[in-house]
Amino acid sequence: MSRLEQMRIYAEVVKHGNFTAAARHLGISKQLVSRRVMELEERLGARLLQRTTRKLSPTELGRVFFTRCQSILQEIDEAEQEVASSTGELRGLLRLSAPVSFASMVLSPALNRFMQLHPNLEVALDVDNRVVDLVGEGYDMAIRITKQPDEGLIARKLADSALAYCCSPSYLAQHGAPQSPTQLGRHRCITSKAGEWLFEDAGELLKLQVHPVLRSNHGEVMCEAAIAGLGIVGLPEFYVRKALETGALVQVLQEYTADIGAVYALYPPHRQASLMVRSFADFLQEWFRAA
Repeated sequence: MSRLEQMRIYAEVVKHGNFTAAARHLGISKQLVSRRVMELEERLGARLLQRTTRKLSPTELGRVFFTRCQSILQEIDEAEQEVASSTGELRGLLRLSAPVSFASMVLSPALNRFMQLHPNLEVALDVDNRVVDLVGEGYDMAIRITKQPDEGLIARKLADSALAYCCSPSYLAQHGAPQSPTQLGRHRCITSKAGEWLFEDAGELLKLQVHPVLRSNHGEVMCEAAIAGLGIVGLPEFYVRKALETGALVQVLQEYTADIGAVYALYPPHRQASLMVRSFADFLQEWFRAA
């Protein structure tokens, strides 16, 4: 039994907080994950995990060992990538994190093309709207839409991101277009669960609470509702780009559009030496520039 395999499995259990999620991430059975962790504890003669009915958490010794495991595994990955990069081919595992809808609607085509160009590359893409800890959770890169990238991370800007307020032509014909944000009180609105919309007026940021006919935490659902004529929707531009191009949606209140930041590829400084990470960041910048 490889010590490195035990360490990698243990590290994934700590990162995911349970055997099931770790097994899913590793592509092996839950039983094998549990057995390998038990073998590791027996070999070390120490308990690394506190097991409760709700979750797993590392013991004090387990936290120390996890930190060392992360460092060792990272050094091994970087050593392998350095050797592989000397041949000019991208090899190894690229660990990515991206928001749910952005990953499916925007990132996926770019990632597919990158992998076609580099057939020896493996990718593990975690699609989640939470803000991951790149270093602590072992990610090579995260894609985020933000106004302020995290300090301590290298930020490669991919594209601007603004809010777009849209409705269908049929809604526009029936209800007319609002001429200012204050007129939205007379309109049917489709919003996120927060129900707060952002606008800019003469350089000032306006926050307006609207009363929606539909609330959802899923941007694609909101976009489809607007296409169906249910009301005005406010979403980041990438959600509605295709619908605007086809005429299924019409943009309103354009002069009040609020900038919500930009799309960034973020990675830790120690990953700057990785040809794999740099190549993917370069590729994404070119992809978005050409879009």
